[in-house]
Parts: sequence; structure tokens; C-alpha cells
Amino acid sequence: MTPTTLTTTITRAGPLDIGLLVMVAMIWASAFIAIKIAVPETGPLWLATIRTAIGAAVLAPYALWRGLILPASARMWTLVTVMAMLNVVVPFFLISWAELTIDAGMTALLMGTGPFLGLIGSHLFTHDDKMNAAKLLAVVFGFSGMAVLVGGTALGGFGPGHLLAQLATLGGVACYVVAGLIIRRIDIPPVRLAFLALSIATVALVPLALVVDGPVAVIPSAPALWALVFLGVFPTGVAYVMRFYLIRKIGYSTFSLSIYMIPAFGVLLGFLILGEALSPKLVVALALVLTGLYFAQRGGGPARSAARPDETVK
Repeated sequence: MTPTTLTTTITRAGPLDIGLLVMVAMIWASAFIAIKIAVPETGPLWLATIRTAIGAAVLAPYALWRGLILPASARMWTLVTVMAMLNVVVPFFLISWAELTIDAGMTALLMGTGPFLGLIGSHLFTHDDKMNAAKLLAVVFGFSGMAVLVGGTALGGFGPGHLLAQLATLGGVACYVVAGLIIRRIDIPPVRLAFLALSIATVALVPLALVVDGPVAVIPSAPALWALVFLGVFPTGVAYVMRFYLIRKIGYSTFSLSIYMIPAFGVLLGFLILGEALSPKLVVALALVLTGLYFAQRGGGPARSAARPDETVK
């Protein structure tokens, strides 16, 4: 991948971009609550398959109405297909498998390496998303906020006994980073690109789920069905459109900081919806993460008064 293949030049994140970034993190945090409700009845692989299919179905009417845009060359088809695999299929499988062995706290810390890997990848493979002191501070503050919230006990799970699960999680993180860098090289508007990626992922996941888990034996209960619909519409369909749009608008190194907000919003939503305990560490964690966002905004690309046509959600 070379910088000259990029289809857009990023801009510094404005108030609207930061608002969308926070909204993406909140939507993805809410997914964990829906997963808790649905996964006991579907299993992780069928859950991923169903939510991906629903996400594609939700985006289909708009994508078809606007006019479906297909890759114009074999090279572009390869980029889109690889991006879909790395953005959905492979990380869903790796992280779900890893969580059978390691707990959520360790998973969160390992996922927290994503923004740092994204910072390095963006520096090496783009011309307009280079590493600087402000971005590095943003990653440090964001990871510190996540570490405060998760707590030091998560570190106790590291060791050779869990090595494969840890490597699987890091592999999933690396998939998201590479997919994020590929997105900037695909000249398809965000909604239609998200629809295409989710459709490809669904085609790959259905036979995989049938082979590994077999057909779904029992229709899920009403709460599980509603949770699946929510997962498909918001954390998969809507959030993926926002992900693709923001990566092309403000760059992957800034967008990836949304990872640090997910645990904090997860704790907050767990308190509001499920009545789980609310830790005072949440305030400290949110303060650190928001400080990181401030530095990320300061270290982003050049400010622009208006978006270019290829930076709009279409």
C-alpha cells in the first residue's frame, strides 16, 4: 500500500466529528448488553452471522435507491473483499474464541493496543495521518483511562497459559487496523461500501456457521430476537456507516480512539439499563479518555471550513 492510492485527504476533527465519534463508541458499548441477552440462545458464531445479515438488510434499501456501486476492477474487488473479511469475519471469530478463555478485562486491555497500532500503521502507510506528539499523548491518555476502569486485576490473567487466546485477540485487533487503512483506499461512498462489506461478510459467515454450529435448532425468545434486531440495525448497520465515513474524514489514528470510550460507556449503560454497580473510577476514566480526544483533535489533519463532496455520507 502506498500513500498515492488514497482516495481522500483527511481533515482535523471538528465538533460534529467528535460528536459522531462519541456516538459510535456509545452504540458499540450498547452492543455488549444486547450480546449478553442474545448469545446464550444463538451462540457467538450465529449471533455474528445474524447481526451482519440484518445490518446488510437495513442498509440495502438506501444503497439500492442511491444506486449500488460495485468495484470497477479485480484489484478493487480484492480490496473490498479483504476489508470485509478483516472488518467482520476474522476478528469476530478470533475475539469470540479468545473470550472463551480470557475475561473481559484482559480483552479490553488487549483491544486497547488498537489505537497505538493504528497510529503506527497510519504513519507508515498514509501521507496525511502521521504520528506526532499530540496523537501519541491522545493514545497514552486513552489507554490510561481504559486501564483505570478495567483495573490492575486484569493483568493477572497474562501468562503462557492464556497465550493463544491473547494472540487471537491481538490478531483481531490487527485485523481492524488493517481494515481501517484499506477503507481509505476504496473509492465507494460510506453507506454503499458498508452494505457491500456486510453482504460479503454474510455470504462468508452463513456457511461457516452451518459447518461449525449446524442449523439453529430453536427460535430465540422474544428478548433475544429484539436484541439481535438492535445489534443488526445499530452496532452493525448504522455504526459501520459512521465508521467508514469517519475513517475517510478524520483518519484511522483519530477514529481508533473510540475504542477507549467503549468500556466506559459499557459500564455506564450497564448501570442505567441492567442496574449493575457503578464504580467511581468511571469519572476518572472518562476524564482521561476525553483528554485524549482533545489531544487527538489538536494533532489531526488541517482544519477545513467545508467538507469535500467525497467526504459526505452517501
